[in-house]
Amino acid sequence: MDKVKRIGILTSGGDSPGMNAAVVSVARCAAQKGLQLMGIKRGYNGLLGLSENPEDDIEFMDLETVLDIMDMRGTYLRTARCLPFLQHEVRVEAAKNLKAQGIEALVVIGGDGSYRGALKLCELGIPCIGIPGTIDNDLSYTEATLGYDTAVNVCVDAVRSIRATSRSHDRPAVVQVMGRNCGDIAMRTAIATGAEMVIVPEMEWDMLELAERLKYLFQKGNTRATLIISEHCWHKMKPFDWRKTIADSGRVIHEDDPMNADRLALVLKILTQTEARATVIGYTQRGAIPTAYDSALAFDAGRLAVDLLTKDENTFQQGHAIGVRDGRVFSMPFAEALDENRKKFFDENLYHLINNL
Repeated sequence: MDKVKRIGILTSGGDSPGMNAAVVSVARCAAQKGLQLMGIKRGYNGLLGLSENPEDDIEFMDLETVLDIMDMRGTYLRTARCLPFLQHEVRVEAAKNLKAQGIEALVVIGGDGSYRGALKLCELGIPCIGIPGTIDNDLSYTEATLGYDTAVNVCVDAVRSIRATSRSHDRPAVVQVMGRNCGDIAMRTAIATGAEMVIVPEMEWDMLELAERLKYLFQKGNTRATLIISEHCWHKMKPFDWRKTIADSGRVIHEDDPMNADRLALVLKILTQTEARATVIGYTQRGAIPTAYDSALAFDAGRLAVDLLTKDENTFQQGHAIGVRDGRVFSMPFAEALDENRKKFFDENLYHLINNL
């Protein structure tokens, strides 16, 4: 097989800081090796020719264009989830469209769902390289994902500001961060800010124990304690009739009202007689300018992606996922990276230490 001459690149799933930096890295390294780079818009949707104008789906990525997006927030190529891509016949059509454009290989920047789509394209004869672009850090094969460090820094900065006003008013704070089903952002934020409590999706937790911990901290003179909670942690709460607690306090609550950060703070306020307040740190975590670490990771990952695509076909025909191991980028086959038996490491000892210091 001749070496590839034209490659494509797309960003898929949720946006994450550093996606643009990765596109720039791939573009620069591809240009050095004489490869053409085509940017595919809105994830896998761009492979399906859904737009009226072809330029709205795929564009040539020249260096003059990409060098201006290095520090741009979000993703220049846009991103979107593509449910039709779950269907085999749709993927076949996408592979045909790529070949019609002369695109011989693809770089996919995204999370596990994006990787699974890339693996399916590999099976249809389109070699793919994956760069882990997700703030959640929920891919088990890699120590870090692109955007995770930036998201943590956004949260740390926010929590430090919240703790300042908590100290000023002698009241505790409940701060919710993102992370989907992974508690890494919450854990790292709690460590970096000195937060006294943390709740994550990996660990079961008890509302009454949480209240007792907060009362203990208040009695010890810590009137500005901070609880960091990771989104999607509610299913790990031990049975507790929190709706009754709210209703008994004279407030209105409905049977279909879900637990959230505001209601958690309210329950703690009722149980502990403190002025607990909630803050949800939302999409600022995904829309921030990438940190130096994420920008450097983007560069290294882009370089390795192009190196893999310019080697012998046997090195990438099944697709490779790029990750970080011992602080350095490496790659492994998609099938191994997505192995369901591979469990993401979670430090339970560290979790208990945060909640007991």
